[in-house]
Amino acid sequence: MRLKHVPGAEEAVADSPFVIGDETTHKGQWRAVFPEADPQAELYAELGCGKGQFLVQLAEAHPERLYLGVEMYSSVLLRAVEKQEEKNLPNLRFLRMDATYLTDVFAPGELSGIYCNFSDPWPKDRHAKRRLTSRQFLARYEQVLAPGAEVVFKTDNQGLFDFSLEEAEAAGWAVTHVTRDLHADAEAVKDNVMTEYEQKFAAEGVPICRLIMHPEH
Repeated sequence: MRLKHVPGAEEAVADSPFVIGDETTHKGQWRAVFPEADPQAELYAELGCGKGQFLVQLAEAHPERLYLGVEMYSSVLLRAVEKQEEKNLPNLRFLRMDATYLTDVFAPGELSGIYCNFSDPWPKDRHAKRRLTSRQFLARYEQVLAPGAEVVFKTDNQGLFDFSLEEAEAAGWAVTHVTRDLHADAEAVKDNVMTEYEQKFAAEGVPICRLIMHPEH
């Protein structure tokens, strides 16, 4: 699906006080970006945060935690920024960047968790390493996650979900939760926060897959 260009999106995102423009200068010191935060507060990132509904809801529900939304497309990120401009949540900020460079931006053990929601499946085999649950990305996550921290992945794409499970095993990660129909699981769905895509798919009766995993060591 072609991404719709939004005129002025790059400028609006660059000018927003909620978007961190010099991300590499905060490595190891991200909590300082949130002036009202507890220096020991847990820091979470959503990779491919899209239009921001998921993170806005999480940040509202957990004011004691800090959240960073990572999104590489200004035209998409602009919608998330607009939501935050309405809410002005002190524990939510955004980065316009490619998640490939995660280890350039975060120090070892700096993140308390990572969310990957309905990410690009990159269907061609030659692009497999670009998938956010590829072993190449899992290796990056392992460098920046705190001990015991988890990656939570949701998708409607069964093929991508199968791939993700295979990659977790190949990378030596522990998978602690698997469901291929999240909204039919009364226990698993209790703590679920939906994205815009998830609302659409769930309304159409499309099963949502979720897995939770963490590095073994």
